[in-house]
Amino acid sequence: MKAITTALMLFCAALSAEEMLQFRSDAERQLFHQLTAELRCPQCQNQNIADSNAIVAVDMRQKTYELVRQGQDRQQVLDYMINRYGDFVHYQPPLNRYTVWLWLTPVLLLLLLLGIGVYRRASQQANANTAADDGTDSAELDKLIARYRSKKP
Repeated sequence: MKAITTALMLFCAALSAEEMLQFRSDAERQLFHQLTAELRCPQCQNQNIADSNAIVAVDMRQKTYELVRQGQDRQQVLDYMINRYGDFVHYQPPLNRYTVWLWLTPVLLLLLLLGIGVYRRASQQANANTAADDGTDSAELDKLIARYRSKKP
């Protein structure tokens, strides 16, 4: 019973923490929730600031709340956070000269591996064709086998 009451108290505390944020309209509330869902915690790196309890995420949530309350729109808040924390803070970083490599590297590696595979297959086929056309390898191999068999008691 004690565990249930503790769980209920924690749940109520979490709800009241969310309730403490006062918004003038539902549009502000939606904007705040949208922004906190699409901004990444710089410390956690795999969580948005809405889900993270890291100190930097708490500060980012508070600043987002302040900017939304000041009447700034989505892009202005994103610009502020990106200027302060870098492109990494946004889950959808812009395509620029720094982030283009994030997009191109997997494609280039795939093409490189594909090229290496084609080259190795072609060289193996060329070696197989050369050995089959030559015939001297098989004659030498037959001699070695015959000599080995003749040495056996």
